[in-house]
Amino acid sequence: MIEPEARGAWKELERHLRPYLARRVASPADIDDLLQDIFVRLHQSVATLRDEERFGGWVYRVAHSALVDRARQRGRGPQLEAGDAVDLIGDEPDDSLQSELGECVALFVSRLASPYREAVTLTELEGLTQKDAAEMLGISHSGLKSRVQRGREKIRQMFEECCRISVDCRGRVVECEPRGPRERRGGTS
Repeated sequence: MIEPEARGAWKELERHLRPYLARRVASPADIDDLLQDIFVRLHQSVATLRDEERFGGWVYRVAHSALVDRARQRGRGPQLEAGDAVDLIGDEPDDSLQSELGECVALFVSRLASPYREAVTLTELEGLTQKDAAEMLGISHSGLKSRVQRGREKIRQMFEECCRISVDCRGRVVECEPRGPRERRGGTS
Protein backbone atom coordinates (compact mmCIF):
# COMPACT_ATOMS: atom_id res chain seq x y z
CA MET A 1 0.00 0.00 0.00
CA ILE A 2 1.29 3.46 -0.85
CA GLU A 3 1.42 5.84 2.08
CA PRO A 4 -0.82 8.94 1.80
CA GLU A 5 2.22 11.26 1.97
CA ALA A 6 3.84 9.44 -0.97
CA ARG A 7 0.62 9.61 -3.00
CA GLY A 8 0.55 13.35 -2.40
CA ALA A 9 4.13 13.71 -3.62
CA TRP A 10 3.40 11.77 -6.82
CA LYS A 11 0.25 13.86 -7.41
CA GLU A 12 2.30 17.04 -6.96
CA LEU A 13 4.86 15.84 -9.51
CA GLU A 14 2.05 14.94 -11.90
CA ARG A 15 0.55 18.43 -11.47
CA HIS A 16 3.84 19.98 -12.64
CA LEU A 17 4.69 17.46 -15.37
CA ARG A 18 1.30 17.18 -17.09
CA PRO A 19 1.34 20.74 -18.59
CA TYR A 20 4.99 20.28 -19.61
CA LEU A 21 4.08 17.10 -21.49
CA ALA A 22 0.84 18.54 -22.90
CA ARG A 23 2.86 21.18 -24.78
CA ARG A 24 4.87 18.41 -26.47
CA VAL A 25 2.43 15.63 -27.27
CA ALA A 26 -1.07 15.82 -28.65
CA SER A 27 -2.85 12.84 -27.16
CA PRO A 28 -4.00 12.65 -23.52
CA ALA A 29 -3.27 8.92 -23.68
CA ASP A 30 0.33 9.68 -24.70
CA ILE A 31 0.63 12.08 -21.77
CA ASP A 32 -0.58 9.37 -19.39
CA ASP A 33 1.86 6.85 -20.89
CA LEU A 34 4.74 9.30 -20.59
CA LEU A 35 3.84 10.14 -17.00
CA GLN A 36 3.88 6.46 -16.12
CA ASP A 37 7.25 6.02 -17.86
CA ILE A 38 8.68 9.07 -16.09
CA PHE A 39 7.49 7.88 -12.68
CA VAL A 40 9.04 4.46 -13.26
CA ARG A 41 12.32 6.10 -14.30
CA LEU A 42 12.25 8.40 -11.27
CA HIS A 43 11.61 5.48 -8.95
CA GLN A 44 14.35 3.35 -10.52
CA SER A 45 16.99 6.06 -10.58
CA VAL A 46 16.30 8.01 -7.39
CA ALA A 47 19.47 6.45 -5.95
CA THR A 48 21.51 8.32 -8.61
CA LEU A 49 20.27 11.70 -7.36
CA ARG A 50 23.23 13.45 -5.79
CA ASP A 51 22.60 15.44 -2.63
CA GLU A 52 23.80 18.69 -4.18
CA GLU A 53 21.57 18.35 -7.23
CA ARG A 54 18.30 20.16 -7.45
CA PHE A 55 15.38 17.75 -7.40
CA GLY A 56 13.24 19.80 -9.83
CA GLY A 57 15.96 19.99 -12.46
CA TRP A 58 16.56 16.27 -12.16
CA VAL A 59 12.85 15.50 -12.61
CA TYR A 60 12.66 17.64 -15.76
CA ARG A 61 15.84 16.03 -17.15
CA VAL A 62 14.24 12.61 -16.65
CA ALA A 63 11.03 13.87 -18.30
CA HIS A 64 12.95 15.34 -21.24
CA SER A 65 14.85 12.08 -21.65
CA ALA A 66 11.56 10.16 -21.70
CA LEU A 67 10.22 12.49 -24.40
CA VAL A 68 13.33 12.10 -26.54
CA ASP A 69 13.32 8.31 -26.12
CA ARG A 70 9.64 8.14 -27.08
CA ALA A 71 10.27 10.29 -30.15
CA ARG A 72 13.19 8.08 -31.19
CA GLN A 73 10.99 5.00 -30.84
CA ARG A 74 8.52 6.60 -33.21
CA GLY A 75 11.27 7.39 -35.72
CA ARG A 76 11.39 11.17 -35.55
CA GLY A 77 12.78 14.01 -33.43
CA PRO A 78 11.29 15.29 -30.15
CA GLN A 79 7.60 16.11 -30.49
CA LEU A 80 7.72 19.87 -30.43
CA GLU A 81 5.29 22.03 -32.31
CA ALA A 82 7.01 24.10 -34.96
CA GLY A 83 5.84 27.27 -33.18
CA ASP A 84 7.84 26.29 -30.07
CA ALA A 85 11.03 26.95 -31.99
CA VAL A 86 10.08 30.32 -33.48
CA ASP A 87 12.39 32.31 -31.20
CA LEU A 88 15.34 30.30 -32.44
CA ILE A 89 14.57 30.52 -36.15
CA GLY A 90 12.81 33.85 -36.57
CA ASP A 91 9.08 34.50 -36.64
CA GLU A 92 6.44 34.17 -39.31
CA PRO A 93 8.05 32.05 -42.04
CA ASP A 94 5.55 30.21 -44.24
CA ASP A 95 3.85 27.26 -42.56
CA SER A 96 5.73 24.47 -44.33
CA LEU A 97 9.10 26.15 -43.77
CA GLN A 98 8.25 26.80 -40.13
CA SER A 99 7.28 23.16 -39.65
CA GLU A 100 10.47 21.86 -41.30
CA LEU A 101 12.71 24.22 -39.31
CA GLY A 102 10.87 23.37 -36.09
CA GLU A 103 11.68 19.69 -36.63
CA CYS A 104 15.32 20.59 -37.29
CA VAL A 105 15.57 22.75 -34.17
CA ALA A 106 14.15 19.94 -32.05
CA LEU A 107 16.65 17.50 -33.54
CA PHE A 108 19.57 19.91 -33.13
CA VAL A 109 18.65 20.69 -29.51
CA SER A 110 18.57 16.96 -28.76
CA ARG A 111 22.10 16.66 -30.22
CA LEU A 112 23.58 19.35 -27.97
CA ALA A 113 25.83 18.31 -25.11
CA SER A 114 23.88 17.99 -21.85
CA PRO A 115 24.64 21.39 -20.26
CA TYR A 116 23.70 23.30 -23.43
CA ARG A 117 20.68 21.09 -24.19
CA GLU A 118 19.26 21.65 -20.71
CA ALA A 119 19.83 25.41 -20.80
CA VAL A 120 18.32 25.88 -24.28
CA THR A 121 15.39 23.55 -23.55
CA LEU A 122 14.45 25.30 -20.31
CA THR A 123 14.81 28.88 -21.59
CA GLU A 124 13.96 28.74 -25.28
CA LEU A 125 11.53 25.83 -25.52
CA GLU A 126 10.06 25.76 -22.00
CA GLY A 127 9.82 29.52 -21.64
CA LEU A 128 11.48 29.71 -18.22
CA THR A 129 13.38 32.86 -17.40
CA GLN A 130 17.13 32.47 -17.34
CA LYS A 131 17.10 33.23 -13.62
CA ASP A 132 14.55 30.48 -12.91
CA ALA A 133 16.37 28.00 -15.15
CA ALA A 134 19.69 28.75 -13.41
CA GLU A 135 18.08 28.15 -10.04
CA MET A 136 16.49 24.91 -11.24
CA LEU A 137 19.83 23.63 -12.54
CA GLY A 138 21.73 24.85 -9.49
CA ILE A 139 24.13 27.12 -11.40
CA SER A 140 24.82 30.85 -11.48
CA HIS A 141 22.75 33.15 -13.67
CA SER A 142 25.83 34.15 -15.69
CA GLY A 143 26.75 30.47 -16.09
CA LEU A 144 23.32 29.73 -17.54
CA LYS A 145 23.52 32.73 -19.88
CA SER A 146 26.82 31.41 -21.23
CA ARG A 147 25.32 27.95 -21.78
CA VAL A 148 22.32 29.40 -23.63
CA GLN A 149 24.56 31.55 -25.85
CA ARG A 150 26.88 28.64 -26.64
CA GLY A 151 23.90 26.36 -27.26
CA ARG A 152 22.36 28.86 -29.70
CA GLU A 153 25.70 29.19 -31.48
CA LYS A 154 26.02 25.41 -31.81
CA ILE A 155 22.48 25.19 -33.22
CA ARG A 156 23.32 27.96 -35.71
CA GLN A 157 26.44 26.02 -36.76
CA MET A 158 24.38 22.86 -37.25
CA PHE A 159 21.97 24.77 -39.49
CA GLU A 160 24.84 26.26 -41.49
CA GLU A 161 26.40 22.82 -41.98
CA CYS A 162 23.25 21.24 -43.38
CA CYS A 163 21.37 24.11 -45.07
CA ARG A 164 21.66 27.27 -47.10
CA ILE A 165 19.47 29.74 -45.26
CA SER A 166 18.17 33.05 -46.62
CA VAL A 167 16.98 35.70 -44.20
CA ASP A 168 15.11 38.96 -44.69
CA CYS A 169 16.28 42.38 -43.50
CA ARG A 170 15.05 41.59 -39.97
CA GLY A 171 16.98 38.32 -39.81
CA ARG A 172 13.87 36.13 -40.21
CA VAL A 173 14.28 32.91 -42.17
CA VAL A 174 12.49 33.17 -45.51
CA GLU A 175 14.10 30.27 -47.36
CA CYS A 176 15.99 27.15 -46.39
CA GLU A 177 17.50 24.63 -48.78
CA PRO A 178 19.47 21.50 -47.82
CA ARG A 179 23.11 21.50 -48.84
CA GLY A 180 24.40 18.73 -51.05
CA PRO A 181 27.01 16.29 -49.70
CA ARG A 182 29.84 18.23 -51.36
CA GLU A 183 28.72 21.54 -49.89
CA ARG A 184 28.79 20.39 -46.29
CA ARG A 185 31.77 21.18 -44.12
CA GLY A 186 34.50 18.67 -44.61
CA GLY A 187 33.34 17.98 -48.19
CA THR A 188 35.18 18.94 -51.32
CA SER A 189 34.07 21.72 -53.66
